[in-house]
Amino acid sequence: MSEVSETTPQPPHAPHLGGPAPHPGPPHPGPPLLATPVPGPAAPQLTGPGFPQPMAPPATPVQQPVPVPHPPAADHPAAPQPQHLTPQPPTPRTPTSQAAAPQPATEAPRTLQYRFDGPEGAPVLVIGPSLGTTWHMWDRQIPELTQHWRVFRYDLPGHGGAPAHAAPSVAELADRLIATLDGLGVQRFGYAGCSIGGAVGADLALRHPHRVASLALVASSPRFGTADEFRQRGVIVRTNGLEPMARTAPERWFTPGFAAAQPAIVEWAVQMVRTTDPGCYIAACEALAAFDIRDHLGRIGVPTLVLVGAEDQVTGPAEARTLVAGIPDARLALVPGASHLAPVEQPAAVCDLLLTHFSTAWQDAPTAAPAAPLVPGPATPAAPFAPLAEIAPAPDAPEAVGPQRESRHERGVKVRREVLGDAHVDAVNASADPFTEDFQELVTRYEWGEAWSRDRLDRRTRSCVTLTALVASGHLEGLAAHTRAALRNGLTPAEIKEVLLQTAVYCGIPAAGAAFTIAQSVIQEETTPPA
Repeated sequence: MSEVSETTPQPPHAPHLGGPAPHPGPPHPGPPLLATPVPGPAAPQLTGPGFPQPMAPPATPVQQPVPVPHPPAADHPAAPQPQHLTPQPPTPRTPTSQAAAPQPATEAPRTLQYRFDGPEGAPVLVIGPSLGTTWHMWDRQIPELTQHWRVFRYDLPGHGGAPAHAAPSVAELADRLIATLDGLGVQRFGYAGCSIGGAVGADLALRHPHRVASLALVASSPRFGTADEFRQRGVIVRTNGLEPMARTAPERWFTPGFAAAQPAIVEWAVQMVRTTDPGCYIAACEALAAFDIRDHLGRIGVPTLVLVGAEDQVTGPAEARTLVAGIPDARLALVPGASHLAPVEQPAAVCDLLLTHFSTAWQDAPTAAPAAPLVPGPATPAAPFAPLAEIAPAPDAPEAVGPQRESRHERGVKVRREVLGDAHVDAVNASADPFTEDFQELVTRYEWGEAWSRDRLDRRTRSCVTLTALVASGHLEGLAAHTRAALRNGLTPAEIKEVLLQTAVYCGIPAAGAAFTIAQSVIQEETTPPA
């Protein structure tokens, strides 16, 4: 059976990637989909001791769905009515018959929008989405997976019509997922997640190992690019909206051949991004910017499948091999002919891999106590790999110790990098020498570990004060860096303009004019979307 909890309904124009196989129980919402034959995927390559032999290609051509971007026809079976787990917050979308009475956002518990598919008595398999997508990215796997498991899918905040309660970290997303499952009485489950959904699964395996029976990380990474890249993406969205991200999504998610052959699916992907809440998208970018578990991979003690598209340019085979090298019981699956959204591009291959993994690597009973808090450890060294894949033993994990109070210098390094960016701090450190290193130590401890770390003012306000002080004192050499910092801290170009206009009154026209010239150049550079 299918069970849906949607505190706000899915946008009616969002097409569903439904599969051609019969769906167990009532069909989920959406009109019938046309199927267009495309070449079947090559046999996925699996390596690792004890892993089953490579799968053969499907006997029949893989059928890719062509989404239909209009509401269900009148004679289509009715969708299951939503079961509301939490009060519904206000939403800008047009209310429908499924929407509950709006409630103030502050009254809404921090849980996630979800749906169940499959038999009620089966073990639960949780599936997580990628940034900018909805649970429908997994539609093609559902008919097969629900023959064995009760599948739980969720939407990220502000995605797919979910309430726009932004989550500032991957750990917060994992906590909301655990709270949602606790409310449903689900204690132990398998987990598969794509990209940020994979990050959530890795966090669960580290902090709640007794809850996770088996893990699949799809198009994921122990660290997603650099913090600067994701914070820059947040600046672009804050300034230009989601259109730049929507426009470039197809080239990040699909191979060129697939995108050319499946324009309807490409348009579906673009619409998913466009209908996402910008604030929640920015918060997810910040969460990925801060996510880094490279030093903790050896503590993931659950059987893990690391699945990646061979042509993924976002989190590709190199990142997958880093995961496999660090996780003690991990196996690598390389899917030919797929990029970042492999479950959409090669649905049959991905489904076969998930079926094989969760059928053979499911721990029936917990084997580990709840994990101790994460503590810094030595960096995991890179290991050499064969052209396809290898599994390397993980280094010894550092012994867990009790939480330690962060020193002012450590706190200062962290805040300085968050505000000014890794590139800026790395350049400053690289230019330091024995004559200036003590000064940089002082700046890190005093400016960033003390003043910027106080919690009485938020970072937006501190950026306003800093810009004003730099103009007033005539220290414009620091204005470019702090204009970038202001954008990263959430100020819009319009707000920066207002700050500088205010300085013109109290600091003088010449100083403000010079500041406008510097800030204008930085804003154009930082907020121009990629071509």
